[in-house]
Amino acid sequence: MDRRNFLRAAVLAGAAFSVKQSGAMTVLSQNMNAAPAASGAGKYDMVAVMGGEPVAMFRKAMTEMGGMGKFIKKGQKVCVKPNIGWDKAPELAANTNPLLVGEIVRQCFAAGASEVTVFDHTCDNWQKCYANSGIEAETKKAGGKMIPGDQESYYKPISIPKGKILKTTKVHEAILNADVWINVPVLKNHGGAKMSISMKNLMGIVWDRKFFHSNDLQQCIADISTLDRRPVLNVVDAYRLMKTNGPRGRSEADVVNSKALFVSQDMVAVDTAATNFFNQVREMPLSDVGHLSLGEAHGTGTMKLDSLRIKRVKI
Repeated sequence: MDRRNFLRAAVLAGAAFSVKQSGAMTVLSQNMNAAPAASGAGKYDMVAVMGGEPVAMFRKAMTEMGGMGKFIKKGQKVCVKPNIGWDKAPELAANTNPLLVGEIVRQCFAAGASEVTVFDHTCDNWQKCYANSGIEAETKKAGGKMIPGDQESYYKPISIPKGKILKTTKVHEAILNADVWINVPVLKNHGGAKMSISMKNLMGIVWDRKFFHSNDLQQCIADISTLDRRPVLNVVDAYRLMKTNGPRGRSEADVVNSKALFVSQDMVAVDTAATNFFNQVREMPLSDVGHLSLGEAHGTGTMKLDSLRIKRVKI
């Protein structure tokens, strides 16, 4: 797809919000000249898909990434970590899209996973969050298992060797006991962190989140992102994005039906790309999202999108 057509595809329609249509505001506005990928599927560092429904976009993304079997091996125990923090319906975009979560679970099993668990350390009542988000129903339909995250006994102490402020924490046993895990955030505004995407979603695997908010939130997010057991894949749900009043939201007025998806193994890169996308709806300078540059400084990933092989797809 050439640059002009991709820009046209990137313009989000709708009367409820304004979209910046400047040539600099693209899905990956920092790097329309990203490094070309080698021919053949599975040769990309990141795939950005626009214009489809959640299941179709994820299927297309995984085809371009080389298939789920590239990330999940037969017999492995897999944990899928969406954002399920709020007692909200899917239309309010506070949580990850349930259809996307269900498809990820199905693809894990198709790749040979022996077990797929799904959890989050919710902010609202966990049972209501799991049910009203729609994620519990879709997970079970796909054969996965929902596990709670509401008790400290589920979390085990680990060290964060690269942490500058967060040097130890307790992480949920679902992550620690899994062979691999998949990080599935929803793209949204956040009052403190500015953006809640892949790196911020790791706050949902720890017990003591108050420490983050009391001790330099941006640095702590960067610190937890250095943990040894990193996600094998980051899938950013931007089917609906929350542009204001995040992370909980107040009404559908906070939501943009943006129909996009970003997939990468690099948390910093995929969050940089998703923030660039968010900028089409509401100004959010990368410099304001401090955990991105701090994560890059840690060596967790790169903000230099022009160094990556990126595939952009319009459905």
